Amino acid sequence: MQIIPVILAGGSGKRLWPISRRSYPKQFLSLISEKTMFQETLARLETIKSVSLKRPVIVCNQDHRFLVIEQINELDVKYQAILVEPIGRNTAPAVAVAAHYIKSMGDDEVILLVLPADHQLSDMKAFDAVLETALHSASMGHLVTFGIEPREPHTGYGYIKKGEIQPELNLYTVDEFVEKPDQETAKDFLESGNYLWNSGMFMFKTSSYLEALNIFAPKILDKTKLAVDNSIKDMDFTKLSESEFAQSPSDSIDYAVMEKAINQGFKVNVISLDANWSDLGSWKSLWESSKLDSNHNVTKGDVVVYDSQSNYLYSESGLLATMGVKDVIVVQTSDAVLIADKKKSQNVSKIVDLLKNSSRQEVIFHRKVTRPWGTFDSIDESAHFKVKRLTVNPGAKLSLQMHHQREEFWVVVTGIAKVTRGEEVLTLQQSQTIHIPIGMKHSLENPGTIPLEIIEIQIGDYLGEDDIVRFDDRYGRLDD
Repeated sequence: MQIIPVILAGGSGKRLWPISRRSYPKQFLSLISEKTMFQETLARLETIKSVSLKRPVIVCNQDHRFLVIEQINELDVKYQAILVEPIGRNTAPAVAVAAHYIKSMGDDEVILLVLPADHQLSDMKAFDAVLETALHSASMGHLVTFGIEPREPHTGYGYIKKGEIQPELNLYTVDEFVEKPDQETAKDFLESGNYLWNSGMFMFKTSSYLEALNIFAPKILDKTKLAVDNSIKDMDFTKLSESEFAQSPSDSIDYAVMEKAINQGFKVNVISLDANWSDLGSWKSLWESSKLDSNHNVTKGDVVVYDSQSNYLYSESGLLATMGVKDVIVVQTSDAVLIADKKKSQNVSKIVDLLKNSSRQEVIFHRKVTRPWGTFDSIDESAHFKVKRLTVNPGAKLSLQMHHQREEFWVVVTGIAKVTRGEEVLTLQQSQTIHIPIGMKHSLENPGTIPLEIIEIQIGDYLGEDDIVRFDDRYGRLDD
């Protein structure tokens, strides 16, 4: 039977703030290797030998679609579709739109292999070894999940209680899914040997999943089908209908389907897997998955350590020095510093929630922001001015736009700039400047072969990123 991987790339990665932010979450960061987590997930598919995989379907958020295609192109990976969610609706609707899309291609007996884009799975031989068993079970209409053999009494994961074992296979029926436990309960789970960590990886027929949704979550089924039926093709992306997708309930696969399917006419199985898996869901788990020095420290960037043990120390900008500290997380970016007890790093999302409630932009953006045309770095600002460094990739072009509340001054630092200002089209060289008045339509293009660097000075009473009216955009962002 055909197996199509479904890569879920829509997470927000709140617990790895401040390097993971809503506009650039952890799945698109290089945390363990030179590849990003998303790229690692795609690359792992190429190593699977026990079963035959078709090209993957990728489900991502509207805000991340250009990151997705950029990172796919870096690997030169082939794919079937990139389905773009207009808003986040958790994993059950995300897999549902993939299932509807694949069924619309003419075969609802396709097997889906559902993989989150932000997990580590370093022992691929172990994973590959169980896929034939998973395929055999899924092909009979069973709902299959992968459980991880627990290494410690972890309180950050959900658990799966094993039921009856299948003869000669490391496959069990599922007795129950269990919420994240407290420390004592997690210890009891570990000692009993009857529980596995819930990995969030699944395998099942397209028809089996859609049938389960029809019984247990019919509104998710209906609204996601309409979102796919009314989707539009936009460059490399299939953009789901926002009006329909927004009406789908937000729920996980576990809650919407798997928990309810036990003893309700579906056979739910779990495969026990020991493959050095981690969801990299906290700074502690990232420390555990990284290479440690002789003092059990992990250091990234410009870091000097003295008399310090068992720390995760990360500096994106400037020198970070520690003395006499143990079991702490210190993360320094260009606009934020996090200092946390390593044992409590699971709770970093609470900091993110506090910042969100205060409308702090550090929840959403890094100081350096990625756009489909390049990047901009906000160097300095006050109430009435902002200074940015724009880097425009060769051949790239910013949208034709205007601003109601700010004027802009551009200085070319390197490269050649092609500037549209009203009815004028001008070419600027290094050191040349131009003024863009309030309300003037304008655009910036790099016609050269090297990156174009511009210093942009904004002056006005309001300097927010939402003061942009787009008239034309080669990246399809007119409705963003």
